[in-house]
Amino acid sequence: MGSETKQSGLLFIISGPAGSGKTTVCDALMKTESIERIITSTTRNPRTGERDGIDYHFLNKADFQQKISAGLFFEYATVHNHFYGTQKADIIEPLKGGHNRLLNIDVQGAKTIQAKAESDSFLKGKVVSIFIKPPNIDELEKRLKKRGTDSVEEIKRRLEVASKELQQQDSYKHVIVSQSKEADLREIRAIYHSENARS
Repeated sequence: MGSETKQSGLLFIISGPAGSGKTTVCDALMKTESIERIITSTTRNPRTGERDGIDYHFLNKADFQQKISAGLFFEYATVHNHFYGTQKADIIEPLKGGHNRLLNIDVQGAKTIQAKAESDSFLKGKVVSIFIKPPNIDELEKRLKKRGTDSVEEIKRRLEVASKELQQQDSYKHVIVSQSKEADLREIRAIYHSENARS
């Protein structure tokens, strides 16, 4: 009987172009609020220091394809010749237990999950989507150069992708214009608290 009255958790989806500061804000949100990241699955090899079940679920291609066939993914995509995806159980189980979950995901993946949530009796109304965007493309370019992790060609490619991603911002419930890390976190936390109070 108690389980019917227990409030289920919310799924917070955060997207934004590379360099918008979304990963920094996600990390800070998890430190300050009772929310954990959804661990996505991938077929790429672990990078130095990455651990299975903590950073990603690392699967081989055959296992990943088997899970696709079994309908176990909410969404999946091929990025740079590797599969990436979000397994249904990694979303549904925590939410049923009353826990909030966070998904830092690209625009395409967010679109798929939002569409599927609309037709899912359990997830409908439980997805809160937030888009973080740079004040302008020049600022984004500055941030990408400052990171010092990408080549000139890669920065150019990321800026092209960013301009396409910015066209999708209207499909998100909340849009934040990134300022400083502190200001972004304040805005995200305000959304987090108001959405929790509403639900």
